[in-house]
Amino acid sequence: MQQQTKRLITISMLSAISFILMFIKFPIPFLPPYLTLDFSDVPALLATFTLGPLAGIIVEFIKKLLNFLFNLGDPVGPVANFLAASSFLLTAYYVTKNKYNLKSQIIGFTVATIVMTIILSILNYFVLLPLYGMIMNLSDVVENVKIVIVSGVIPFNIIKGAIISIVFIVLFKRLKNVLPK
Repeated sequence: MQQQTKRLITISMLSAISFILMFIKFPIPFLPPYLTLDFSDVPALLATFTLGPLAGIIVEFIKKLLNFLFNLGDPVGPVANFLAASSFLLTAYYVTKNKYNLKSQIIGFTVATIVMTIILSILNYFVLLPLYGMIMNLSDVVENVKIVIVSGVIPFNIIKGAIISIVFIVLFKRLKNVLPK
C-alpha cells in the first residue's frame, strides 16, 4: 500500500511540474511561431523511466487534461502534443530497454525523435493540419500542408526531440537515485 501511495504521489507531482513547465515556452527561430518548445515532456520522461511507460502516459494525459480545462480554444494542438509526447516516451523507453548508459540513451532518444517526427508528419498531413484549417477557417493551411510539414513540422520535431533528450539525459543522471524505482 505504501509503495502504491508513493507512486501516485510521484505521478501527481510530476504531472503538476509538467503542467507548470508547459506555460514556459518559446518559439524556435526560423520556424512558424505557433510551434513552440517547452520542457513539459521532461517530467513525463522521468515518470516513464522510473515508474514505467504507463506512468509517463498518465503524466502527459493529466497535463493535457489540465491544459484543456484552462485553454478551451484549440482542440487540435493539445491532441498533437499528446500524440507526439506519447510516441516519443514509448519509443525511447522500449528502445533503451532499461539500459541507462549514455550510448543506449542516445540510441533510444535518436530513434524516438525519428519515430515522433514520422508519426507527427503523417498525422499532420492527413488529419491534424486539415482539421486545424477547417476549425480555425484557415484555407492557407489546408492548401499548403506539404510546405508546412517540410518547413515547420519536421524541423521542429527534430529540434524538440534533440533538446528534450539532452535535458532529460542530464537531469536523469542526477535524479535517478532520488526518484522511486
